[in-house]
Amino acid sequence: MNEFVDRLALSRAAHDRDDAHRGDATLLEHPDARILVQRRDATLVGEAASDRALQLDLRPVEQLGGVEQLREGPAVIYLGKLTEPRGNPGGRVDAAGTPIFAVAISDFEAGELEPDSERWANLRERGADFDDLDTGLAAQALAMRNFHSAHRFSPSTGARVASEHNGWVLRGEEGGDPTFPRTDAAIIVGVIDQNDRILLGANVNWTPKRYSVLAGFVEPGESLEHAVIREAAEESGARVRNPRYLGSQPWPFPASLMLGFLAELDPSQDPAEVVGDGVEIAEVRWFTREEIVDHVDQLPGRISIARAIIEEWYGGPIG
Repeated sequence: MNEFVDRLALSRAAHDRDDAHRGDATLLEHPDARILVQRRDATLVGEAASDRALQLDLRPVEQLGGVEQLREGPAVIYLGKLTEPRGNPGGRVDAAGTPIFAVAISDFEAGELEPDSERWANLRERGADFDDLDTGLAAQALAMRNFHSAHRFSPSTGARVASEHNGWVLRGEEGGDPTFPRTDAAIIVGVIDQNDRILLGANVNWTPKRYSVLAGFVEPGESLEHAVIREAAEESGARVRNPRYLGSQPWPFPASLMLGFLAELDPSQDPAEVVGDGVEIAEVRWFTREEIVDHVDQLPGRISIARAIIEEWYGGPIG
């Protein structure tokens, strides 16, 4: 792992995804199984522990109604197992090997289980406050829940799907081909001109105005490098060369993997020719390091890979 990836808040993880046992239907019956509880796109957290700002509150199966009740509700998704002992809110310690599942509950059930709204944390807003273990669990749980929400019917038969392999396979209730989780690859690139300035754009939908690096989805049959060149040209008219890969971060909002790059503006192009497309990007600007500091409040948050790319060019944390 390089230094850049180490700075990506949602690229952290410390549990064993345990692919080999996803088909084990008895895992939920494990006496020490724990539940990561989801309410829409928020997860249940406990009181702040002494060594971290935020901690997932993993609950015993019995507190969610028991094995049979869980199996009758929304899909129970196996996230994997702990590789080391883990302390929980309230002082309980879960042993290495403890299986962890994600379960989504309704707003009413969430209010009954934990009425304090501060105990339901949104990953996009609070992800940087988790440790490596909880970040990996929360990001995986949200991505898998979004997969289930987006795939309710079989693409091969049209029938409503049922969950198999502890949530990792969906199949029509009458049979048919399996549907597996998918991730959408997206490039995100900081473009640097001949004067060592970085290009940032303001999306037409961002109110109040914010600036970020350029990004877009990789198209079928396209390499990452060509996606960088195409997206930069489409959004700003910039002709870029020498895309340099930095690292990647999951972005489960709902199902992306962000692949970060730095690239150079073609020296034959005048930076003044680079303008927003007016459709997706309302405005683009070239920023010096001094100007970036003056606009720090309009930059992406620290949880995003966009901020990490900007700070990679800047040379360190901004502000």
